Amino acid sequence: MEGIILVGAVLLLVVVTLFKGVRLVPQGSKWVVQRLGKYHNTLVPGLNLIIPYVDDVAFKATTKDIVLDIPSQEVITLDNVVIIANAVAYINILSPEKAVYGVENYELAIRTLVQTSLRSIVGEMSLDDALSSRDQIKSKLKTSIAEEIADWGITLKTVEIQDINPSGTMQSAMEEQAAAERQRRATVTRADGEKTAAILEADGRLEASRRDAEAQIVLAEATKTALSKVNEAIQDKELPAMYLLGEKYIEAIKSMAKSENSKLIVLPADIPAAVRGIMNNTK
Repeated sequence: MEGIILVGAVLLLVVVTLFKGVRLVPQGSKWVVQRLGKYHNTLVPGLNLIIPYVDDVAFKATTKDIVLDIPSQEVITLDNVVIIANAVAYINILSPEKAVYGVENYELAIRTLVQTSLRSIVGEMSLDDALSSRDQIKSKLKTSIAEEIADWGITLKTVEIQDINPSGTMQSAMEEQAAAERQRRATVTRADGEKTAAILEADGRLEASRRDAEAQIVLAEATKTALSKVNEAIQDKELPAMYLLGEKYIEAIKSMAKSENSKLIVLPADIPAAVRGIMNNTK
């Protein structure tokens, strides 16, 4: 009985030893092996053998691209405007031993490095430049970070600026400024319209006055011509002149008589004398 137990214990020990000595690394991963607490080598994907109880898999790293989300943060621009910016970084671990031994937490370190560099880059730009120069910020950010993390055996594939917007207070101020600018433009447009209308109206009045004056001149010339012709026709004869005046007078009396509002008819003070005067002049 004791022999069976001993044999079973030995077999169990052999199985455990084999299990500890044989390592199957999956594709997309690399394992860091320590021997007696010291870095020994890095296992690549596939079947690997290590010394049981002496070697130990201390860290497991991925060789796939890692996406690091950089939290949003407040950044002050060159013109003292607060904006909110965040980014995303794509990294790849080339040397797992450097990544695990070179820094305590490489993901936290890279996030902090990106945030610090982003604040530094945007801090040297004005608000308008920061909002319109994402490619420039991205290029500077990638250059500054890639050199820093290379010592950790990590390469920076790319870094993208997700959002870069003014703070809530600044957005409100910008909206108020934009509204004031639109109101100013509307006021200027309205004033220009009123000015143009007033000028057109004045030009119209001026043109109408000029036309009226020209009409008065034409009428005056016509009257002058008519009087000249009448004067030439009657010369020193009184009867034709009296006849014309009488004819005009009679036409005026007729017009007044036909008017609905007319209540009086104006007649000469001495009709018989007027008639005798006309008849005597005809003799």
